[in-house]
Amino acid sequence: MAIEPGLVGEYTTIVKESDTAAAVAGGNLPPVLSTPRVVSLLETTAHSAIEKFLAEGQTSVGVSVHLNHTAATPVGMQVRFRLELLEVDGRRLRFKVEAWDEVEQFASGEHERFIIDCARFAERLEKKVQSLKK
Repeated sequence: MAIEPGLVGEYTTIVKESDTAAAVAGGNLPPVLSTPRVVSLLETTAHSAIEKFLAEGQTSVGVSVHLNHTAATPVGMQVRFRLELLEVDGRRLRFKVEAWDEVEQFASGEHERFIIDCARFAERLEKKVQSLKK
């Protein structure tokens, strides 16, 4: 089965203290869902949506996120992430992403991922590590 435009993925969770801006950056930031955590959850949703379509030895990695995080979501509130695959160009996948809490939409944007060969990726990473040891 091929990965095709129109594929939809969703993920729902409850905002925890560890998801907050204060937990990520400290200081006097408010106890609300942080933008870095929103990005992480959107990437997780995208990868999960396509994972069953990947061949053995393949995975996907995020390469870009364009996100508008427009409303605060407090700890304890349920959030829902939804994405739709807009375009497949070889190994490049482009998604529309949206997120809602129990009151309103709080994020929207686009996300791109690439399908990669795990062995080739590991080989390139090892070469990079070895270059530091010289």
